[in-house]
Amino acid sequence: MTLPPIKVQTLSQQTQQAQQYFPQYRQNVKRSRKIVDKALTDGKTYYGINTGFGILANKTIPNDQLIQLQRNLILSHAVAVGPFIPRAISQIMLFLKIHALGLGFSGVSLTTFNQLTTLFQHQIIPAVRSKGSLGASGDLAPLAHMALPLLGMGRCWDPNTDQKIDAKTILEKNKISPIQLQPKDGLALINGTQMMAAYGAYVLERSIKLVKYADIIATMSLEALQGSAKPFDPRIQAIRPHPGQKTVAQNVNLLLQKSQILESHRQCGKVQDPYSLRCIPQVHGATRDTINTTVQTLEIELNSVTDNPLVMPDGDIISGGNFHGQPLALAMDFAAIALAELANISERRIYLLLEGHDGLPTLLMQDAGINSGFMIPQYTAASLVAENKVLCHPASVDSIPSSLGQEDHVSMGSIAATKLLQVFKNVERVLSIEMLVAAQALDYRQPLRPGQGVEIAFHAVREKVSHRHVDDLFHQDMDACREIIRSDQLIQKIEKTLKGFA
Repeated sequence: MTLPPIKVQTLSQQTQQAQQYFPQYRQNVKRSRKIVDKALTDGKTYYGINTGFGILANKTIPNDQLIQLQRNLILSHAVAVGPFIPRAISQIMLFLKIHALGLGFSGVSLTTFNQLTTLFQHQIIPAVRSKGSLGASGDLAPLAHMALPLLGMGRCWDPNTDQKIDAKTILEKNKISPIQLQPKDGLALINGTQMMAAYGAYVLERSIKLVKYADIIATMSLEALQGSAKPFDPRIQAIRPHPGQKTVAQNVNLLLQKSQILESHRQCGKVQDPYSLRCIPQVHGATRDTINTTVQTLEIELNSVTDNPLVMPDGDIISGGNFHGQPLALAMDFAAIALAELANISERRIYLLLEGHDGLPTLLMQDAGINSGFMIPQYTAASLVAENKVLCHPASVDSIPSSLGQEDHVSMGSIAATKLLQVFKNVERVLSIEMLVAAQALDYRQPLRPGQGVEIAFHAVREKVSHRHVDDLFHQDMDACREIIRSDQLIQKIEKTLKGFA
């Protein structure tokens, strides 16, 4: 069986279907392990197999201590701190570790590999702290926590609740016995970029959908503000043919089809809109292009072997640097910046919607004064945009030497990864606020109907949130709009109705 490449856009589906590839993985593991077993008898020195680690690489370990060496490695490296990695991302980490080992270049023992797959099959997901990795030599500390349950130690997510329980308890409940790591096993488990890659894959899979929602929501605001459709003319995009820019302009034009609002002000004489409306293709498009580039980088990583040393099919065992997270660190820093710009420009459109121009009431409520209207949701959006500006400082520009100078340059990719997730969540929130405010503004354009795609989005909001005539608990409305953005339903409906929306 040929193993299919892991794709970001289908990652959730592939994670669910992973078990069908376990037999092929096991064949690869057996082949690779034979090479390690042979090396253990040839009298030579191999890093991490019969030596110490890091700065201790020159210390040879006697054969009768090799098993203790691997156990000690996991125990000593399980020092991660901070909040727990979200359960869904920990599940991806586990899958990616299985996949990387299953490619057959790590020399892990079949016993250890089977224990990993057993945990996966029983949905026993290790509970892993998020801070402590430097993003080189692999995500050592977090991956050590992921390995602890193999030994009956550490904690796991309860399959039936959101609680965390002792690994020993859940293993006993499932009649799974702890294992003893064999030579090379501990190192194979903790070397690798699976934490960084799991965060990146999780966020980017969702970002592919989020950029579509950004176009939909921006077009809702464009309609509500009676903006011009001229900046979306295909001729403009053709002479600056960035792929993302062309796609966004096409999306906006499709969403505006059959718009009565657009027709009502086509000859209004307005010369130019503010940049947050006029430059939607250029800004949203640049984010799309960046996300696409990041996806390409990540997919290479998802299908790579990032262990050390590597066990080659010809029998060589070679030390290298595939564990260094620099490609991911740079890519995720760039992705965070690109996503943050969606919120940055979105907040400006929220502000425009509240200003009271073109027939809209100030703060989008007729009786402003006694009512604050939608004043404070804009504050929240501005706060999240400001936070993103701090979070978008690149983690990858920093390096602190470790292992007494042996590991003298590191990527800090794990920090880029956790920041990326927070930026993504903030962008989701800002876009949900714009969606809420744009729907409120569109009500004031009735009885004129917006474009066909905008109208679909408007009704999706109104199915969950009513027009507000007086102040209310807007937080609930914001949550409802965020749930729309987190679902595929609106996008699927628009794609079915508007052929060519991408």
